[in-house]
This record gives sequence, C-alpha cells and structure tokens, in this order.
Amino acid sequence: MSPTKPSRRHLMQWTAGLGAMSLMPLAQAAGEAPAKPAPKRILVLGGTGFLGPAIVEAARARGHTLTLFNRGKTRPGLFPDVEKRQGDRDPLKGEGLKSLETGEWDAVIDDSGYYPRIVGASAQLLAPRVKQYLYISSISAYKEPVPVGGNEDTPLAVLADPKVETMGARFENYGGLKAACEAAAAQALPGRCTVIRPGFIVGPDDPTGRFTYWPVRFDKGGEIAVPGAPTDPLQLIDVRDLAAWLVHLVEQGTIGTFNALGPAEPMTWGRVVEACRQVAGTPGTVTWIPGEFMAKQEDLDFPIWAPYVGDTKGFHTWSTQRSVKAGLKFRPVEQTVADTLAWYKTQLKEEKGRVKLAFSPEQEATVLQRWKQAKG
Repeated sequence: MSPTKPSRRHLMQWTAGLGAMSLMPLAQAAGEAPAKPAPKRILVLGGTGFLGPAIVEAARARGHTLTLFNRGKTRPGLFPDVEKRQGDRDPLKGEGLKSLETGEWDAVIDDSGYYPRIVGASAQLLAPRVKQYLYISSISAYKEPVPVGGNEDTPLAVLADPKVETMGARFENYGGLKAACEAAAAQALPGRCTVIRPGFIVGPDDPTGRFTYWPVRFDKGGEIAVPGAPTDPLQLIDVRDLAAWLVHLVEQGTIGTFNALGPAEPMTWGRVVEACRQVAGTPGTVTWIPGEFMAKQEDLDFPIWAPYVGDTKGFHTWSTQRSVKAGLKFRPVEQTVADTLAWYKTQLKEEKGRVKLAFSPEQEATVLQRWKQAKG
C-alpha cells in the first residue's frame, strides 16, 4: 500500500489515430472488445496488504502469472495458488532478497518500497531479469506547499539528510523518501521505469480507516461534523481502478511518471458527502465547519479532506490528464462509497474489526464543541 502524507499537518499519510485504426483486426474495428494481450509474468513486491491483493485479482482476471515477494507476515493465507517467494526488502535482514536471485519477469510492481537504499537494492538485483519496473510512489513526493493544479513536472521534495531511514516524528521525511526511491529505481533501470504517484487510495479492504470513516459515520446518523465547504475539491482513487490500470500499463509496456488520482473531471467534497448520505440512508444532520476554522485546529485532522486554504489549497487539485491519456479509468465515487460501507460491515464479522476508523467519536465531539463555542 502506498500511504499519502498530506501537507504540513495531516498525518496519515488512472489515441489511436486513423492510421492505427486501419491496422486493427476487423472484429475490433467493428466494436468488439479487444483481445487480451499475451500473458505477462508479473512480480509483486508485497501483494498481501491493500493495493497488492487488488493487483493480484486484476492481473489474474487478465490471464497473467503472478509471483509475490514478501515476509509472509501480512495475511499469509491469501492466494494459496500463487507463487510466493519469502524474504525481506532490506538485504541486510535475514535472507534479504536471496529468494529473488533467480527468475525472470516481464514487470515488477513495487508497492512496498519506502527507503531508497532498499528500493535500489531490489531494482539493481532485478534489472538484468525484468523488462519494466513500476514503482508506487505518492503525491507526497512533491515539494510543499504544492501548487493549485500541479502536474507531474512539479518540483519534488528533497531530504535534508539523504541517508535518513526514518519517517520522522510527524512523517516529515515521507515525501522526500518517496522521491528518493523514485530516483533509485530509475538509476537501476534507466528508460524502463514507470513511476506512479497516487493520492488517497480508497475502497473495500482499506486497512487505514481513512475514507472508510465517512460512509460508516453517515451510517451511524445523528449530528455529523463535516469540515470545509461543499465546493471544496477532493481527489482519490479506488484501489480496484488503480490496480486495473497498473496491469494495463504492464500490458502496454508504458514508461513514464503519472499522478494516480480521480476522477477525470473535478469532483467536489459535497458530492462525496452526499454519496455517503444517500448510501447510508440513515437520518442525520450535517454541521459544516469552515475550512479556515479547521486549519487552526492543529490537533484534529479529519481524514481525507484537507483545508482549501493556505498551504494545503492545492492538495486535491492535481492534474490527471497524463494518466487519463495512459488509460486510467474511474468508477463513480457513489459506487466506491457503497462498496466500502458494505465491505466494512462484513469485515466486522469476518475479520473481527481489523479496520480502526481514522477519526473517533471523541474527536468529532471536540470539534463540534469548539465550533459552537467559536460561533458564540
């Protein structure tokens, strides 16, 4: 999974021309679905957290062959019929990357690399035996404060200490580490790297409890504290859409750097809130708390949303044009909300509440009390 660290104080954390058309098979030109590409061999570094399982499911649905490399500690029972190689991303721990010293793959999808030394080790080891290396970075890799409407050419964060291997007390190193990991992969495989910078990855099976908080909170009903304004921008990516696109990039052999957020057209926070209200169908009232007020509440951060003011104004305004041209597609946020709420209720029974919501009733009560006192 790729966590997303918002700016400053939010700790948390998808053309063919006429000439090409003339070369299409007759069936495809007539409107039938294109044939599946030749099966690919895909190595996933991780594979059992959040994004990893979605990648496995998307790749298998397309007929590809998977290998998973991880420590065997997170949900080891997943995918018993998929090849697994056990080890540690850190070559200095235990057997390290030894189990990856043999084998060839068409692509590697690295969704578990957080430190450049470690990403560099796997990329260098695999470089002679893979065609493409997809590194899952983050929009947090950009230098703060981010601009409104930024794109993939926006300047990146730089670490004060290039050798640091801690996130920092307030995750202040996270973005710089991700940027450095991108560079490490590119250095090992020049011209063969695909860098993906997701925003908030959401949807069923999300263990962070960030986006999940909202449909669950609306399902509970009562007075619901909601930050900002209905017109505030919001961007996110359903894990299933991201996974399907990553597989598409492997199938196409696409190289480059891409922001992975959606939807393709600007979406408002109000639309997400309304989707939560409609899906929950539970009586409740919304109390909107202005972004200017929330920006001053240093100890209370609502999940997903960021103040559309000051240093965080550009946080949910990234350009998606490059990714959309490369095939990234988005399901409606209303579907993501409905599926997330349904999954959450199921996991309460089947996984005994593996997910802890990212905002507590006590925090919400504190925000409401402060706002009402401020209004007088």
